[in-house]
Amino acid sequence: MGYINGREVLPEELIARIQQYVEGVCIYIPKGKEHYKAWGEANHTRAALDQRNIEIYEQYQKGTSVKCLAERYCISTQGIYKIISRQKEK
Repeated sequence: MGYINGREVLPEELIARIQQYVEGVCIYIPKGKEHYKAWGEANHTRAALDQRNIEIYEQYQKGTSVKCLAERYCISTQGIYKIISRQKEK
């Protein structure tokens, strides 16, 4: 995230209005809802985890033990149980 001087991009009237609330500090202005991406969408992490969870569930259905899955994927047994439960709901 880069720093931009407000004077370079905002009209003076808007700067004066903002100065009624804050001055001389950096503030973060979030993206509008239309530009928002959910966690993991931008770098495809969410899709990779979804695929991993499907694989875990399929292996579990084929008889692989929770303990074995936990060791194979470096996830706690509780985490494996959560993944299995969520996949069953789908």
